[in-house]
Amino acid sequence: MDGTIADLYKVNGWLEDLINHNARPYREAEKIVEAETLENLVENGYELAIVSWLAKNSNKEYDKEVRKAKREWLKANYPTIKFTEIHIVKYGTPKSTVVKDKTAILFDDEENNLKEWKGEAVNANRLTEWL
Repeated sequence: MDGTIADLYKVNGWLEDLINHNARPYREAEKIVEAETLENLVENGYELAIVSWLAKNSNKEYDKEVRKAKREWLKANYPTIKFTEIHIVKYGTPKSTVVKDKTAILFDDEENNLKEWKGEAVNANRLTEWL
């Protein structure tokens, strides 16, 4: 999500907030990909899943707050999209281990996630080229 469809890194003070266990940036991030783009993918037979990491050095309460903020963000920014899977997991969890559909294509901004993925993986910066 972060850096792929949610522009977390452009939220003023995002890193300080995450360090201080403030979920504000997850609620305030602007979307990177328009809903129509995701709707077109669904119309063309693709299923959409979310696999997103929690913040580094978090705690149980903050994880709960971040999960809630991310789910609310998805509903607010993509109200018409029915995601087939939503996994918001501990930072560093290999994303390939949580997705049920092993033929899925990963779009991610983290190079290590792209490398460990078992199938097709596309850098999030190239999402519009891929579409």
